[in-house]
Amino acid sequence: MNARLLAAGALVALLVVVGAAVVAGRPDDSIETAAPTVSTGTTVPPAAEPAPDTPELPDRGLHPPLREIDGWLQSDVTSLEELRGKVVAVQFWTFGCSNCRATLPHMQELYRTYRDQGFEIVGVHAPEFSFEEDVDNIVEAAADLGVTWPIALDTAKQTFHSWQEGTRAFWPRIYLLDREGHIRYDHIGEGRYDEIDAAVAALLAEPTGP
Repeated sequence: MNARLLAAGALVALLVVVGAAVVAGRPDDSIETAAPTVSTGTTVPPAAEPAPDTPELPDRGLHPPLREIDGWLQSDVTSLEELRGKVVAVQFWTFGCSNCRATLPHMQELYRTYRDQGFEIVGVHAPEFSFEEDVDNIVEAAADLGVTWPIALDTAKQTFHSWQEGTRAFWPRIYLLDREGHIRYDHIGEGRYDEIDAAVAALLAEPTGP
């Protein structure tokens, strides 16, 4: 009887050893692992995107006058002085300029976001080629490109050159004016859209007086 029990015990032990060896010999990709658990005790919010740094906004003085403007489109305004009290983006552009067109989605977004907060855009249209001088072409291009803000017609480019010091002038170029009409920001070309947005927001947040 004892011999039978010993034999049975030995057989069980042998089966346990063999089973362990078979499990240990499985390839890694056949072993199922438990899915990681997520603690519900504390919610960790996703990291917020850092806000763009507000650029330096030095006071560069009162803007120059608009010179020899031929007329205005899409506005009853006929001068920058009429926009005192608003933050104004003055953008030099022409509809045939691909770089100018590339900035328009951002200008449209600025207009949608800040117009009701006291922000205005004035697009000073300074044509590069003769076909860009035709008012009907400008009207058509503005509609096609989604330019809905006031457009000042600078056909002879007198304002285009008088505002841009030096021997070179650029399309596109944007100036930001504070509520008193002082130039506070200047950028040539495309890009820096987050920076421009931050600058507009900062100028709108400035105190308006006593």
